[in-house]
Amino acid sequence: MKANIRSIRKQRRYSEEFKKSVVSDYESGKFSVLQLEKLHGVGNPTIYSWIYKYSKFNQSGYRVVEKKVSTMSKVKDLENKIKELEGLIGRKQIQIDYLETMMEVAKEELDIDIKKNFNTSQSKSSKAGKQK
Repeated sequence: MKANIRSIRKQRRYSEEFKKSVVSDYESGKFSVLQLEKLHGVGNPTIYSWIYKYSKFNQSGYRVVEKKVSTMSKVKDLENKIKELEGLIGRKQIQIDYLETMMEVAKEELDIDIKKNFNTSQSKSSKAGKQK
């Protein structure tokens, strides 16, 4: 004899504050509906219903249309910007490492301390140069 097993559908209830915060994120332009859907795990139709209900900009009778192409192009542009900035940071880090190595070499081989040390007093030659 088979057991009679039914799947129980769980419904989630969201607070009105949460719904309004999702709508305000959408209205501010920080996130698209697709991004909010992935971020919060809320279905696309649910988010649109919240937009229609709580949005300050949408009036009854108007429909919100969001182009996926424009959203995806924004995401691609941001990803490209991130790659560009990461490359810039990498190049700057290489320059920093090079300069630090040069300072170490100057100290070891030429006995010149290039690093600024705030605990030592100024040398007399620099004070004399300032008085002239």
